[in-house]
Amino acid sequence: MATATATTQGALPKFQLRPKYLGFAFVGVMMAYVLVHNESYLWNSHDPIWAHYRTIKWYLLPHGLAAACALLLGPMQFSDRLRARFAKFHRVIGRFYVAGALIGGPMGAVMQAVEGPAEWTTLSVVDAVMWAGTTFIALLFILKGNVTQHRNWMIRSYTIAIVFLGGRFFGGLTKMDQPGHEAMLLAIITACLALSVPIADVGIHLQDLKRKRVAARAVAA
Repeated sequence: MATATATTQGALPKFQLRPKYLGFAFVGVMMAYVLVHNESYLWNSHDPIWAHYRTIKWYLLPHGLAAACALLLGPMQFSDRLRARFAKFHRVIGRFYVAGALIGGPMGAVMQAVEGPAEWTTLSVVDAVMWAGTTFIALLFILKGNVTQHRNWMIRSYTIAIVFLGGRFFGGLTKMDQPGHEAMLLAIITACLALSVPIADVGIHLQDLKRKRVAARAVAA
């Protein structure tokens, strides 16, 4: 009986279509859209944007590499199966994500300060502080062994990370990323940033409710 119970508890959870999978699917759609719509210069060496980026290339390179690393590796941090089967790999990915956030966010703010104007610099600084701050808090919690709060702050951190995608995605869909609509694009990105933490907290609350229901059913059984 004890052996059977231990085996059941140690078994990996079966795949279920969870809200987080839908969320990550939407993140994938935004990544694909932004890559084609905004970042096509990466494979087009004749794109005129290169002339502009040449002046900020030493800020853009670390910002782009670090932020891209965090965006791509972040979803792996929320995989229950990966964390259960490959705990060491989970920790390694986590270190790369933390480094990406602590480097990518501040470097983006520095790059924007070099470019200007002031309102975009202010937004970039706020974004960088929020992203780096939530990531650092998540790091402190896991160093103290508080897994639950670590997970919650990592959710907040990644939701702030994808503001980069959300602003470009919704700006492109509404055509507000065209010349002459800079104020509206700034408003869209500001709204994405302002809503990021509340949206993350809703997700955390829904997760907690689900865990409580599962625990209640287990006790009743």
